[in-house]
Amino acid sequence: MAAKRLAVVILAAGQGTRMKSATPKVLHRIAGRSLIAHVLDTAAGLQPELVVAVVRHERELVAQAIVDHAPHTVIVEQDEIPGTGRAVEQALQALPESFDGDIVVLSGDVPLIDVATLQPLIAGHAELGRGMTMLSAVFANPVGLGRIVRDADGVVRRIVEEKDASDDERRITEINGGVYVFARAALEAALSGVSTDNAQGEKYLTDAAARILAAGGRVDAVSTEDTWVIAGVNDRVQLSEVGLELNRRIVRAHQRAGVTIVDPASTWIESDVSIEADAEILPGTHLRGATSISSGAVIGPDTTLIDCEVGANAKIRRSEATLAVFSEGAKVGPFSYLRPGTELGAGGKIGAFVETKNAKIGDGSKVPHLSYVGDATIGIGSNVGAGTIVANYDGVEKHQTVVGDAVRIGSKNVLVAPVTIEDGVYTAAGTVVRKNVPAGALAMNVAPQRNIEGWVAAKRPGTSSAKAADLSATSPEEEQGNRV
Repeated sequence: MAAKRLAVVILAAGQGTRMKSATPKVLHRIAGRSLIAHVLDTAAGLQPELVVAVVRHERELVAQAIVDHAPHTVIVEQDEIPGTGRAVEQALQALPESFDGDIVVLSGDVPLIDVATLQPLIAGHAELGRGMTMLSAVFANPVGLGRIVRDADGVVRRIVEEKDASDDERRITEINGGVYVFARAALEAALSGVSTDNAQGEKYLTDAAARILAAGGRVDAVSTEDTWVIAGVNDRVQLSEVGLELNRRIVRAHQRAGVTIVDPASTWIESDVSIEADAEILPGTHLRGATSISSGAVIGPDTTLIDCEVGANAKIRRSEATLAVFSEGAKVGPFSYLRPGTELGAGGKIGAFVETKNAKIGDGSKVPHLSYVGDATIGIGSNVGAGTIVANYDGVEKHQTVVGDAVRIGSKNVLVAPVTIEDGVYTAAGTVVRKNVPAGALAMNVAPQRNIEGWVAAKRPGTSSAKAADLSATSPEEEQGNRV
């Protein structure tokens, strides 16, 4: 049997008052994407002819976020008539009149619904010629949820919202999951007769079930054992719970693909992160954005990477990096802070308490500790001594520093940009480099050391330093006599 035509409607018109947030509910994020972005991705995975999103509250903000993520989505604004039934009714008007296929209805605040769950639901709906198929689940405590009402033969008769349910209906444990597949003709006919005569004064989409049945159509509910796929987000508690479950699923998928994750409970990995087999992720690590990690890399513990690229066998520990690139065998940390534009070459090192920004550090080069390197290019096989600062900002503009190959920057140097240090240069400890240094030269600031004898005794009498100096100046014989 040929596959039926398919469209997807996503409901995103609600205000989400329980979130108590200036941000629309569907734009809150888990695993690096907004709630509705997760739903849009699932919709795209079904390969429908059309995706329609219905918006109302903060419509411009929500609509822009939807189009930014899925540009081909058709946006429909819900009018003053409240309810999911009205939202879907208006979405149908955006479909071509010639569209005679099936319509999947999803909610923008149910982010864990997935293609694997929906495909058999859609296939069964089409195969059995139903007018309506819904996803259901059995909950021991279904408080607040709509119930699936079946007759003695198990045939679905209607869906009842809890506020409209009788005491007997409230004892039903099979709940409506809020995920539907409709035949277009059956849905349009049913919605035309649905009213707002209920406790909420809304046009319920669920009332379509009874009307399709009354017209002789078939309605069924297919139960899922994975209740997370129908978990909605209505407040911050549910947001964190659903986010935690999604993270658990992401982590487990990476483990099954050959990634060692030592402590899944303390490891957070966003949806767009890619990790090759035989990488190792240590406790307390957060991998965000479009970060990619190659085989053999070891990340963590206590490391955050955002939109970073990590080469094979690189090691990054107790550090934070954003928009940085680490080549094969590079080593970073501990306690490094790497800002956008950092590139560390193969076998290179960025060590303890180092900050970098727009810094390209060549193969085998090292910035081992206690340094700031900004707006700089460092060649191959160079070493930057402890405590070195690249002074890249003159108070108005940023300037570039260029360090060549096989350069040895002494400890406690300041490189005042713009400046170029050519290949093979040495700089002495404590040097302030203000001028370009030619290849093979030694750069140093000539300032002979001056010792002022007796300064401590004269200026700091009675201090512990003065006493120590006085004791040190005493001859061994005098010291022995003093002790006797």
